[in-house]
Amino acid sequence: MQNKITRVQVVEVGPRDGLQNDPSILDVDAKVEFITRLVDAGVNRIEAVSFVNEKRVPAMAGAEAVMAAVPRRAGVSYIGLALNPRGFDRAVEARVDEVNYVVCASDTFNQRNQGAPRAETLAAMHDIAARARDAKLPCSLTIATAFGCPFEGEVDLAVVTDIARQAADAGVVELALADTIGVADPASVKARIAAAAAVAPNLRLRCHFHNTRNTGIANAYAAIEAGVAVLDASIAGIGGCPFAPKATGNIGSEDLVYMLHRMGIATGIDLPAFISVAKWLEGALGHATFAQVSKAGLFPAAAQ
Repeated sequence: MQNKITRVQVVEVGPRDGLQNDPSILDVDAKVEFITRLVDAGVNRIEAVSFVNEKRVPAMAGAEAVMAAVPRRAGVSYIGLALNPRGFDRAVEARVDEVNYVVCASDTFNQRNQGAPRAETLAAMHDIAARARDAKLPCSLTIATAFGCPFEGEVDLAVVTDIARQAADAGVVELALADTIGVADPASVKARIAAAAAVAPNLRLRCHFHNTRNTGIANAYAAIEAGVAVLDASIAGIGGCPFAPKATGNIGSEDLVYMLHRMGIATGIDLPAFISVAKWLEGALGHATFAQVSKAGLFPAAAQ
């Protein structure tokens, strides 16, 4: 790394991306308790809800009720996911602190995930970014399937950079490259980060990795080496996209934080408390989860 990163912001996506594909559905009270436990463990940026059609994604029901009950603490930012203008309107009304909009690099995946062609979703981004500015609401863009698509295969880098360029033109504040189906490798991560940074040099970059093929942590490390200091992760490794076949989960937040702390990179997260959240969540969901550190414990043992 040319400029050594000493602090990484971990964006906890468990309450949204983690729960959306889980076989167990938490009610509003359990979701609020989940989020509160994360905040108590030191997480200051959480993707808390998704404003989607509840019939298509039942696990995301009750978004407004969740946002009405989450703890509002100084320095804590709640992100709401919006896939269309109606979702954006709901996010504003629910008083999210940030809105995250999504465009898929794969047209087929965009059609399945958002019910519209990529070009239509991309055009709507410009309007939503403008409306977010008017509402003084930070707006980020996630490029989903930025590394590969389950239906189309390899994704052309030129498509990713075109979306990144348009995001910069639209005035979003942050651009996330998402490996939605877990096919990325460290070399492709570095290459796509460099390409996005070249066409959108003024945007803060973030990365979102799934661990479907067990490369998630390696890809997170590659992103840090490439200069990215904001990474998504999901506590206990839960999650995955309902529209991605054989999705098996995200990077486990506690695994990522353990690696970062061992490297001397600060996160502001209390790792033992974080592990406790993962264990609580496993009980709340009623099934085993996927991350490792909450099972193996910290090292050295005295750190626990």
